[in-house]
Amino acid sequence: MIIAIDGPAGAGKSTVAKGVAKRLGFGFLDTGAMYRAVTLGVIQRGHMPLDAEACCAVARESELAFDSSDRITINGLACEPDIRGETVTRNVSAVSAHPGVRDIVVARQRVLARERGDVVVEGRDTTTVVFPEADLKFFLIASPRERARRRAAQLDQIESVDDIQRDIERRDQLDTTRACAPLRQAEDATVIDTDGLGVEEVVNEIVRQVEGRVPRG
Repeated sequence: MIIAIDGPAGAGKSTVAKGVAKRLGFGFLDTGAMYRAVTLGVIQRGHMPLDAEACCAVARESELAFDSSDRITINGLACEPDIRGETVTRNVSAVSAHPGVRDIVVARQRVLARERGDVVVEGRDTTTVVFPEADLKFFLIASPRERARRRAAQLDQIESVDDIQRDIERRDQLDTTRACAPLRQAEDATVIDTDGLGVEEVVNEIVRQVEGRVPRG
């Protein structure tokens, strides 16, 4: 069974997806981390994020996998927390917009999902492009201000909330207008507005809907 959780940057997809996977006893696949890993490789090799050929080469040459704690690895090497840094965050939208990069990463995501069986996957375009056949789809939304506040708290940079909000809005623009696999809500996805909700509340709502549609046991 595949449960896909989609939505814009900072909507809480990763944290919620991990919580849902734990509650249901499913595997977890962080698709966004895979693009971040490629972006880290691009930066480390001194390439420009807008150089499609170079970015595709990095994606092809990178063996992307996850360790037993669901943390991304590149060619067997751990790359957390480096993929969560400011430089990667600022450039991941540009790298992931290249069609060649997406083709390579999406193919790997599908293989990993098949290997894991019952799995919760999260990331922008998981419900529309990567797993359009997912058994259940959820699209998390939140206001740019709320997403910026959460990210600032996560980074312990409350004083930078305005700058973070501007970056989130820039990424929204890039993600929704890119030619290849733009961010959009799938018609059959359940929308959950997470403004004012805690992580556990969102997890509870998704688990409730999953168990309501697919009785366990």
